[in-house]
Amino acid sequence: MNSMQKVWICGANGRVGRKMTELLKHSQVELLLTDVDDVDITNPEAVTDFAHMNRPHYIVNCAGLTDVSACEESKENAFKVNALGARNLSVAARMGKARMIQMSTDDVFDGSGNVPYTEFDTPNPQTIYGKSKLAGENFVREFCSRHIIIRSSWIFGDGSGYVSRILKQLEEGKTIYAAEDQTAVPTGASELAAKVIGLMESAPDGIYHVTGQGSCTRYEFAKEIVRLSGYQTEVVPVPAREDKLTAMRPSYSVLENLMLKISDIQLLPDWRVMLERYMTGSGK
Repeated sequence: MNSMQKVWICGANGRVGRKMTELLKHSQVELLLTDVDDVDITNPEAVTDFAHMNRPHYIVNCAGLTDVSACEESKENAFKVNALGARNLSVAARMGKARMIQMSTDDVFDGSGNVPYTEFDTPNPQTIYGKSKLAGENFVREFCSRHIIIRSSWIFGDGSGYVSRILKQLEEGKTIYAAEDQTAVPTGASELAAKVIGLMESAPDGIYHVTGQGSCTRYEFAKEIVRLSGYQTEVVPVPAREDKLTAMRPSYSVLENLMLKISDIQLLPDWRVMLERYMTGSGK
């Protein structure tokens, strides 16, 4: 990345946003870090004013309403944040000739299959969260010609998330219940953030699936978290409808990183490797 270029990270306090900030803060770029209290991405005037004042070369949208239950409870808010927020940023990127990087999700697929989804498969989201994120993707494609859309899954890292909630239950001495009928790919925020930066700098425009390698059920994921934590707590497999942490997620949402493969771009490590790095502190 050229020196003195400006990178605006929206949602800078999130898992991926924080890791991108850590990786870029010692490079020769100017970071523009905002979260909801700084710039409300649902407000088009606020977004336009900030972009016009700062003139970023890259706009990275890590912001979003990711609580699936909250999205179901408030469809309007979900689409306002996840769809209109992406639209507003894309319009600002187009006006300022910036490159737009949109973070998206495996929830854009319906989860009814048993073969990994590629970037060429047709999305069919079943939840408000998935529908609102797909709408955000569509706005990015419509309003900003220079864009990268990155779909990932089961992102873990510092901050609230599945791993931290499992660890909290372990600390409280609770039995862990985890879905045995939900399958995807856990992905480390640190490794994902590094790949986002690499794609942002040099990859052609388009959609990229970026996840860890391999796949697992929520039950297998939870068992590995418990094993690495050193606790001897029992992990009980249950149907997804009984797993309060993940009940509304797709049944099967493994993403194949096909665009990375055919573009000869290095893949992320196996999910177990990234989880161990994070749990032992070497990947934080």
